[in-house]
Amino acid sequence: MHLRKDRGHVHPVPSDITPRAAYEGRRVWLRQAATTAGGVALSMWAGIAANAQSSRPGKLAALPGTRSAVAAAVTMEKPTSYQDITSYNNYYEFGTDKSDPARLAGSLKPRPWTVSIEGEVKRPGTMDLDALLKLAPMEERVYRLRCVEGWSMVIPWVGYSLAELIRRVEPTGNAKFVEFVTLADRGQMPGLRSSVLEWPYIEALRLDEALHPLTLLAFGLYGEVLPNQNGAPLRLVVPWKYGFKSGKSIVRIRFVEKQPRTSWELAAPSEYGFYSNVNPKVDHPRWSQATERRIGEDGLLARKRPTLMFNGYEAQVGALYAGMDLQRQF
Repeated sequence: MHLRKDRGHVHPVPSDITPRAAYEGRRVWLRQAATTAGGVALSMWAGIAANAQSSRPGKLAALPGTRSAVAAAVTMEKPTSYQDITSYNNYYEFGTDKSDPARLAGSLKPRPWTVSIEGEVKRPGTMDLDALLKLAPMEERVYRLRCVEGWSMVIPWVGYSLAELIRRVEPTGNAKFVEFVTLADRGQMPGLRSSVLEWPYIEALRLDEALHPLTLLAFGLYGEVLPNQNGAPLRLVVPWKYGFKSGKSIVRIRFVEKQPRTSWELAAPSEYGFYSNVNPKVDHPRWSQATERRIGEDGLLARKRPTLMFNGYEAQVGALYAGMDLQRQF
């Protein structure tokens, strides 16, 4: 790393597959696995990944990723189309209508780009985009995304675990939270003229949430670099939380001791809590969170899907919140 000092369906894991005594060595096991449920699942994943990376639907610069080593990082659900993912967005820096970001985000300049690492770390400094891209191997992760407004998508992201970056900057013992500050440039972002939120947009995680292997620093989707309207050139993806927790176009990452006040907490604290975990049992004050509408499945006969606890990642992340009152700490 080069630092410039300037101040509900998850991929089966191998343990789910019963080994056979006749298997003598890993190579033999891998050949046999093609005929098991695990082998079928791997083939399904390969099909999804090949489709995502070979089609290059947006014609942006290629950014392929290998199959993730994180077992829960691949859902067998059909990915949402590239067209829907890139045309139906919440990115208030470019407007509050879902179509505004795709229409207006062409003004964003994703290069040159730097990210400042600050606060309670032993190795603070600034990293440019190329250094970040080389920090760890790129993986493709097909994650469910659940929006607090009641809609959802399935997105094949490209990136690596945020933990890869965190370990390299070496947080001190005082670091309890990680704050993410996004770009706020009125010349590039017409939505900043609105007072709907305080700018810049700020989100944060507890350090253990940020270190969880599912928490992704994403640089691309569908085998290409991120489109501007999806948070180019890099964004956070926290799949078990509502989508607004995943800050876009990040320019600063700060390690702090006290829990930061995030943008939506400041705007409407009774509606948007710090944790914002997907929880069908805790309704938004103005609507239910028990069901969701999958984008791309619209139509007269399309039924809403039941919302899964922690967006379907409960087995992986539920222990992070053991003993907490999820009604109060929402």
